[in-house]
Amino acid sequence: MAQPRSPQTTSTARRLAWFAALWLASVVVLGVVAFIIKAWLGV
Repeated sequence: MAQPRSPQTTSTARRLAWFAALWLASVVVLGVVAFIIKAWLGV
């Protein structure tokens, strides 16, 4: 599917990339916090 690059598609792709990056970062932060809490409660 070859599509001409328009500013709208570029901004949409950038927005999706930002959303994916923020979601991944939040998941990583939640995982680290859960790991720290588990380790702290384990002690």
